[in-house]
Amino acid sequence: MSFSPNKDIPDLAGKVIIVTGGNSGLGKESITQLGKHAPREIVMTARSEKKALEAIKEIETEVPGIKLTFLSLDLSSFDSIKKAARSILERYDRLDVLLNNAGLMGVPPSLTEDGYEMHFGSNHMGPALFTKLLLPLLEKTSKLPGSDVRVVQLSSDAHQFGPKEGILFSQLKTTQADISGTARYGQSKLANLLYIKSLAKRYPGIKCVSLHPGVVKTGLATEMMKRYPYLQWLFKIVVNLFFTDVHKGAYGQLWAATGRSSELESGAYYVPLKKKVTGNKMVNNDELAEKLWDWTEQELLTHNL
Repeated sequence: MSFSPNKDIPDLAGKVIIVTGGNSGLGKESITQLGKHAPREIVMTARSEKKALEAIKEIETEVPGIKLTFLSLDLSSFDSIKKAARSILERYDRLDVLLNNAGLMGVPPSLTEDGYEMHFGSNHMGPALFTKLLLPLLEKTSKLPGSDVRVVQLSSDAHQFGPKEGILFSQLKTTQADISGTARYGQSKLANLLYIKSLAKRYPGIKCVSLHPGVVKTGLATEMMKRYPYLQWLFKIVVNLFFTDVHKGAYGQLWAATGRSSELESGAYYVPLKKKVTGNKMVNNDELAEKLWDWTEQELLTHNL
């Protein structure tokens, strides 16, 4: 199954697109490729304005004429998310693609400012709230003639390295220091794909998919090398031998965001390239997906969200 951004991304004229974590890696590459097809505007979210503006300058050099805007967003902070979503709702009359690309991996045991385990809070609670707050605009756009609204959530096959129960609900508001960083990350990535299943069920007018981009040479790998300097030599060998470059790594999310609607099943989880995952006990766990949805909604209610 092939995909060529130049040939297979259609004309995006009139469309508004948001890419979270767009200042580097897969997000930056996605913006670059999407920008070549003339969308009305792309919004790049990032925590660092300095890094975002540097990235925007580089993208504008490669894609002259691109309409690209920076929006400050820290997905570990509900206050930041509310402020960013409010800005979007005030400024735009439509939203065609929400690409939830941002994520973190391998951070030490810690809590977000709202009290959630850092991986789970940043990788699941943050995108879930951001998506929820933007749903009125996404739904409004889905009712326009000829619309094709998408929510694309990056997950990972690392979901299989989470706790054997899948999600440890009773511990999500602790640092979970008694389990490995890999397990904490895996738990958050499982939450990503399960949440998309439930979202798709509730919003049939919006195409919602999650995907594993593959093992890609991104800033996440670089951060892991920094955290374990004594293993840098091993990381470098593994990265060079087995990791995909960022350009090809972005194919999956570009396809999910812009590919033919008939190729995509809402609520499904895909691995490179265009392969829907079936027969996976955790991926197919509708009961756990509903439990996560209800738990997440209840938590957001406690924060008056």
